[in-house]
Amino acid sequence: MAVIGDIIADEFVYGRVARVSREAPVLILEYDSTQVVAGGGGNAANNVAALGGSAALVGVIGRDEPGRRLLAALHRRVDPRGVVRPARRSTPVKTRILAGGIHSAKQQVVRIDRAVDQALDARTRAAFERAVLAAVLRADAVLLSDYGSGLVTPLLARRIRAALRPNPIPILVDSRYALLGYRGLTACTPNESEVEQALGVRINDNAGVLERAGRAILERTQSQAVLITRGSRGMALFVDRTPTVHIPIHGPDEIADVTGAGDTVMATLALALATGASFEHAARLANVAGGLVVMKRGTATVSGDELRAAVRGSRTGSARG
Repeated sequence: MAVIGDIIADEFVYGRVARVSREAPVLILEYDSTQVVAGGGGNAANNVAALGGSAALVGVIGRDEPGRRLLAALHRRVDPRGVVRPARRSTPVKTRILAGGIHSAKQQVVRIDRAVDQALDARTRAAFERAVLAAVLRADAVLLSDYGSGLVTPLLARRIRAALRPNPIPILVDSRYALLGYRGLTACTPNESEVEQALGVRINDNAGVLERAGRAILERTQSQAVLITRGSRGMALFVDRTPTVHIPIHGPDEIADVTGAGDTVMATLALALATGASFEHAARLANVAGGLVVMKRGTATVSGDELRAAVRGSRTGSARG
């Protein structure tokens, strides 16, 4: 799998609540530990690897400490040779401060984002695009992770499609802010709020609005399939000339942490499609994987064994019912 896009260092700072500050009405935390994991496209690549696939990761990060720790956190089946690391560039970092007592689960208190606003220079952009083409020509599927930095664009997607035209493979995109700009790809995996933002609608529990929105995204992106993730409401799969498939959430609806869940869903969907699954079967697998990962704290992955056990458990439960 070629995983292309914005790579982010997800930093988790853990502390224990000590007391309320005298300086301001805020908590004082006693520092416990710091963990840095791969977020964004890095998390998607780790999910591919955890599920049993191999990922070629392509993106741009810095030569700084967050970049080094991010690379060290990649799964052994993630090939980082396509990660471009220019001098004097910083790695995007999302720092989450989590606090709790000795015997209680840590809860996120605040998040600090350190984005990189500087545009890519021509040399870095050229190196990145060379790495993209090298990765996609060896891949069974392509994942595009667009968090809005300008690294992954609809123009890049068109170039990838053109390069793969003799031997087309699944190309999937997860785009935060430019969903409607991507045309003619295999599938996209927006969440409900991204669909609402793109179309200027409110879905909530209105089945009619959901149906019209899903069909509008399908038509305007010219995708083969659109999988809308809806949190505790599950997922909705839209395929042209096929009835909409509504998939209820897997497992309990008491979600522990949604951090990076979209990366898990996209990785599972892409792996299933690359091995010949139908859109519905791939979406149902992705739904199970998503249900598993939101029960974990932080930026997490789902292993092939976990997914297999959950699917078998679901089948057993259905048979008993």
